[in-house]
Parts: sequence; C-alpha cells; structure tokens
Amino acid sequence: MRRGLWFAAGAGAGLYAAIRGQRALETFTADGLRMRWQALGVGARMLREEVAAGKAEAEPALRERFRPTYDTTPQLTSGHHNRSIAPGDDATDASEEGKQ
Repeated sequence: MRRGLWFAAGAGAGLYAAIRGQRALETFTADGLRMRWQALGVGARMLREEVAAGKAEAEPALRERFRPTYDTTPQLTSGHHNRSIAPGDDATDASEEGKQ
C-alpha cells in the first residue's frame, strides 16, 4: 500500500512538472511572446478606456463643485487709484476727472 501511494504521488508530481514545463516553453516561443505582447496591449487599452470613462463620469460633478459663484459683478481695481472700476467704465474718464 505504501509503495502504491508513493508511486501515485511521484507520477502526479512528474505529470504536473511536465505540464508546467511545457507551458513555460510555449511562453517563450515566438507565438507565445507575440500573444503576451498583444495581451499587454489589450490590457493597456482597457485601462485607458476605464480612465477615460471615469474622467467623463467625474467631470460634471467636479465642474459643479468648483464652479465660481459671484454674488455681484466682479470689481477690478487699478494699481494707482483706490477707486474700483466696474466693467463698462472707461478708465480714461476716471483719470481725466482727476486732472480737471
């Protein structure tokens, strides 16, 4: 009984090693390397598509979150005056008023 058990274990281990060796040899053939290279390309393409889909999905929420909100019209200030210049005001009129 013991010899039969050891024979079966040895035969199983030999078969397993032979199958693993055959797969390893097939991996390093020209066809095997080509298939691995193509699989790498497919994986990279899938990753790129997933990232693009995630960006497209998150963009509206991010735009809504970081959209500037103005309670009033933004005021611009000139560097040499303390007077604020609203859009539509003419800066030359403001400087001419001070000269008169």
